[in-house]
Amino acid sequence: MISWLLSNIWTIVISVVLLVIVSLIIVKLVKDRKNGRSSCGCGCEGCSMNGSCNKKTSRQDK
Repeated sequence: MISWLLSNIWTIVISVVLLVIVSLIIVKLVKDRKNGRSSCGCGCEGCSMNGSCNKKTSRQDK
């Protein structure tokens, strides 16, 4: 078991780092969505997708 861990240590380390990065991105996207921020980066006022990407903005416009 120890020899397998030692022979695959860099694969394990890189996998854990990537998992942490993806998890942080998902957490940020969820927080932004709950705060009413757009995930596309636009302000949604002049966006052609206004009302589609941000439900809070679409409710205020109506």
